[in-house]
Amino acid sequence: MSQIHKSFTIDEYYLNSLPFPAFVINQEGQASIWGKNAEQLFGFSATNIKGHTTPFIHENLLRQLSLETFQSILQSEDSTYLDKIQVYTSSNEEITTALLAKPFIEQGERCILLMFMLPELMINSVSNSRTFADLKYGLDSTFMTVTLDQDGFILECNAEFLKISQWTPKRVIGKTFWQLFPDNDVSEKITNTIWRNLNNSNTWQGEVEKVTKTGQSYWVLLTAIPTFNLGTNEQQFILIEKDITKSKTIQHQLEKIAYIDTETGLMNAHRLEKVISDMIEEDRHFSFVYLSIDKFYTLKELHDQQINQSLIIEFTNRIKMYFQDSAMARINENDFVVITPLSEWFIQGFLSYLQQHPIYSSNIAVPISISGGITRFPEDQTTFSQLMKASIATITSVREAGGDKIVSLSKATHKALNRKALIEKRLLQALDQKNLKVLYQPQIDVKTGKISVVEALVRWEDEVMGVVSPDELIPIAEETGLINNIGSFMLERACEQALIWKKAGLHLKVAINSSVREFRDKNMAKSILDMLAKTGCPASLLQIEITEKFALEAEAATFITQQMRKLENEGIVFVLDDFGIGYGSFRYMQILPIDTLKIDQTFTRSILKSEKTQKLMHGMVQLGKSMELKVVAEGVETAEQADLLVTYGCDAIQGYYISKPVTPEEIEELLVK
Repeated sequence: MSQIHKSFTIDEYYLNSLPFPAFVINQEGQASIWGKNAEQLFGFSATNIKGHTTPFIHENLLRQLSLETFQSILQSEDSTYLDKIQVYTSSNEEITTALLAKPFIEQGERCILLMFMLPELMINSVSNSRTFADLKYGLDSTFMTVTLDQDGFILECNAEFLKISQWTPKRVIGKTFWQLFPDNDVSEKITNTIWRNLNNSNTWQGEVEKVTKTGQSYWVLLTAIPTFNLGTNEQQFILIEKDITKSKTIQHQLEKIAYIDTETGLMNAHRLEKVISDMIEEDRHFSFVYLSIDKFYTLKELHDQQINQSLIIEFTNRIKMYFQDSAMARINENDFVVITPLSEWFIQGFLSYLQQHPIYSSNIAVPISISGGITRFPEDQTTFSQLMKASIATITSVREAGGDKIVSLSKATHKALNRKALIEKRLLQALDQKNLKVLYQPQIDVKTGKISVVEALVRWEDEVMGVVSPDELIPIAEETGLINNIGSFMLERACEQALIWKKAGLHLKVAINSSVREFRDKNMAKSILDMLAKTGCPASLLQIEITEKFALEAEAATFITQQMRKLENEGIVFVLDDFGIGYGSFRYMQILPIDTLKIDQTFTRSILKSEKTQKLMHGMVQLGKSMELKVVAEGVETAEQADLLVTYGCDAIQGYYISKPVTPEEIEELLVK
């Protein structure tokens, strides 16, 4: 029978893994693959030798070999072994070696592998074989071992393997590698991966499920290793296995506990996420129905302790009865999710079903009210996180309207939620890649008529979403916690720009907006001072604008006030922004280190339209003056507004009448006008 076959890849990597110099020639005698050991032995590089025809190889390397013998090697269907031949190097040195020529098929073409087994390498191989034999003995006494031939047939296995797998030598020898595994798609995928790695001369390791002779499942930690049998001159594979069935069984039990709600038997939120992710990957359409029991803790207080558990059990039973053949999960004590293909009108009918099948406590029907939301995949949302967020938004909307309804959000609302989710995702990338921009809006000192302060404002134009306004960006950033990242970015840019202007002889103060969320970090003051030190910016050039909401929380939180005092002592000025639209407490103006009041643009824009607004604006300016605070009016858009505010005693004005937010270069142009 012909020995020509192809079950493993012979490439440069394979040649370099052999213990002997080797190269590959095609049927015409042209060298196609040249191993490193051959390059070292003969002195010819792959570039020198590849593509050369038979005369070159024969006359330079194998000239002591008769042309007839060389031609028979090229044409033989079987392996050829020559015990002693002479080969010649590029420097004409003669070397005695054994030659093994092995034909094989590569991409439909016949090729010959030539291996030169030098005596000194044979001695090393014998030594290595002894070492391997000792190693194999040690492995056999500890692990299960199986040896496969190059086609995946079992050649031998040890006693430990026979014990665990329940096979006998007579029955298992000659079986294939694939017959040791379960007959399912998962195993087929894993075994194909293992076999592909072995045939590419790569080791594979991992946990796999196998089957005994009787079909029982067991688990092993498998290491599959490609080897080469020098005795038979054949590729072989060794499987080294450790039985991990007990630990795997415990793991499965723990996973079951981790994924199941013990009170109801429903899957929990962790398992639900995995199920939803799999369904999304399979592109299966479904409705994500979120059901929440209204006033749950009030119900528990109104009824005896017995209702605490029975209420949930009975409610679960009704979900199971109504939504048969649907997947269900318990998210927390009083929230449930049903994954179903059922129509919206049927889902909403669950409320009527509850009325017809009430839950009783001491023979009294418990008045259960349900707030529910229906979100469809993929029409409404496309990820588990988005499905959950949309559901929470729906529940909140239903409860604000009185509860006891199961509804779907409008397409417009889902579109807004999708945009919000996209902003969160894109914002992370923008911060990482520093794609945010900083513009500066100037304030004019009314006494000097010059720009004294510029407010640093974040701007973001995303390549996917286009321009994202600050009114849209900042609330999302605060909700997700990314406001801290934006704050750090803005602080660094503001400090760098203030220092640039200072070095240019332009003494401009830069104001940045800060969130109370940032100051909840007790290291915020230190972070700001560290940034000033890092950039070399003087503290006197930095202003921090806070809102009345910030001020109110700072009033109650001593550690926030202490941080503000620390920064004030270093020379940083605090500005109370958006004054007049926040909380009606002025106590914080006594406690906090506020230097400046910044009256909100809402009042400025209507100052010429309402006499009441004029009186209110004038009163706020006088309040600030009475407390020895500087007063800034923002949102100034006309000369008439500016003139009136000056008569009220404002120290500075800011708005489009002066300039819209611009680049640092444009600020410099405004300074020279």
